[in-house]
Amino acid sequence: MATLARLQARLTTVAHQYYYRNSVVDVFRKKENDAAVKIQSWFRGCQVRAYIRYLHRVATIIQKRWRGYLGRQHYQLIVKLAYYTMKMNLYNAMAVRIQRRWRGYKIRKYCFNYFYSKEYLKAVSETNDAVRKALEEFAEMKEREEKKADLEREEKKRDYQARKMHYLLSTKQIPGMYNSPFRKDPDPWELRLQQAKPLTHRRPKVKPKHSVSLSSWLACTSARSFPRSGILPPIDRKRCQGPFRDVSEVWEQRYKPLEPTLRVAEPMDGLNEARAQLQRQEWTRNVNDNMFLPFSSYHKNKKYIPTMHLSSKYGPDAYGSQHFRDENPKKWICDKDFQTVLPSFDLFSKYGKLYSKAGQIV
Repeated sequence: MATLARLQARLTTVAHQYYYRNSVVDVFRKKENDAAVKIQSWFRGCQVRAYIRYLHRVATIIQKRWRGYLGRQHYQLIVKLAYYTMKMNLYNAMAVRIQRRWRGYKIRKYCFNYFYSKEYLKAVSETNDAVRKALEEFAEMKEREEKKADLEREEKKRDYQARKMHYLLSTKQIPGMYNSPFRKDPDPWELRLQQAKPLTHRRPKVKPKHSVSLSSWLACTSARSFPRSGILPPIDRKRCQGPFRDVSEVWEQRYKPLEPTLRVAEPMDGLNEARAQLQRQEWTRNVNDNMFLPFSSYHKNKKYIPTMHLSSKYGPDAYGSQHFRDENPKKWICDKDFQTVLPSFDLFSKYGKLYSKAGQIV
């Protein structure tokens, strides 16, 4: 019991010590935890950095090997191109040397050969002589043809002149102009006149006058109608090969009837006829035949009838221009207003003034 009493007496002190020690332990535990976290973070950072350095070193080795491979490939390509260029330059130089030797030999043997040039010039001179001879023969032939044509033209002219002067031919009774009795032989024109036929003057044909009407001209039955084309060649019934139209359609288009325009189909005096017909229609519709003659004596004996709104002795009223119920006190006969005989309706006096909500008059 004594121990229990002592413990109860020290209960508050024990509780304070318990809470104090627990708080100290918590603080120490937090410090240890923070220290452990720092140590682990530092160690892990060192480990990761070491691994990254290892990866960088490995990547550098891979890139070095790959770039070396690409460089060697590019260098081999450059070497091949240089070798090909050198080889082609050598081939071109050898080809130029061979062509130079061959062209020199060809020029010396064929182009500047004395005997070959001599034969060539000889052939050219012979060809030139042959062409000159052919041209001279052609010129002589053309000259002969022109002379022959001139002679024929002169002969025709003389024959025509002889036909015109056939009346100068000598007869048995009277010698002609070219058959003089003082000459031993007659003139050559006399012989030509004897051989020629007299020239007859043709009378111009008088064309008969045809009375061509408008209907015959439009129907193309007269000679002075629209010009007609010649007869076209017939169209074969056999269909041609290609994208052509049907034969019946072509026939229809070729022989379609004439469709004159409205200007040709209508008569020339159609406008005057239409005006006359319009005047006749207006004359039949007109009821009052008396013409308005303001400057004549037609209306002198007619009595003037004033209008209704001007017939009042009080002057003209504003008929239609003002309200009919307007009041003008100046025109009143007496000073008093007109008095109504019947009293006014109460319904009309209250109309539009007193209304209830239900629409009924109060």
